[in-house]
Amino acid sequence: MKRTLALLFATSFTASVVSVAYAQHAMVSDKDLMSKLKDAAPAYILEHATIVNMGADGKMKVIQQGNNGWTCMDPGGAPMCADKAAMEWAESWQSKGPAPLKLGFIYMLNGDNGASNTDPYATKETPDNNWVKTGPHVMIVGSEAKAMMQAYPREAKADPRKPYVMWPGTPYEHLMLPTK
Repeated sequence: MKRTLALLFATSFTASVVSVAYAQHAMVSDKDLMSKLKDAAPAYILEHATIVNMGADGKMKVIQQGNNGWTCMDPGGAPMCADKAAMEWAESWQSKGPAPLKLGFIYMLNGDNGASNTDPYATKETPDNNWVKTGPHVMIVGSEAKAMMQAYPREAKADPRKPYVMWPGTPYEHLMLPTK
C-alpha cells in the first residue's frame, strides 16, 4: 500500500513510478478503474477529483480532469484518493527527498495490500520487515503531522485495527487511522 503512494502524481516522474507498480499488477480499463474507485473515498471527493489510469503504452493518462485538488487511482488493487499535499509527500518519499512540511490526507477506504511498517522501500514481505495489512483507513502525512503522531503507537509490529504510526522514525512516518 505505502509503496503505491508514489503513484499519486500524474507527472513524468510519477509515470515512471507507476510503470514499476503496474508491471506487477494487471492493468485495468478506465471503466473498471472507475468501478474500483467508487468506494475508495467519499463520493463528493471522487466526483470532482482528477482520475488517472495507466495506458497500454505504460504512461499515465488523465481520464477525468478534476477541480477539487484530489487525485484518485488504483495502483494494483489499492484504490486511493489523495490531496495535493499528500501527492507532494508521495513524490518526496519515492525520490528519497525531504518530507514536505505540508499536512496531507489520503483516503484508502477499501484497505491496502500490505507493506513493511519499518522499511519505506520494501517491496515484499520478509520475516524481519514487520509487514502489516490495514483494512479501510485514512492517512495523515507530511512533516507537519509529526507532533500529532507522538500520541499514537510507534511499534514496528503495528496493530492495524487501531491508529498507528507507519514507518516510525523515518522522514516519511505517517499516521494510519483505520475506519472500521
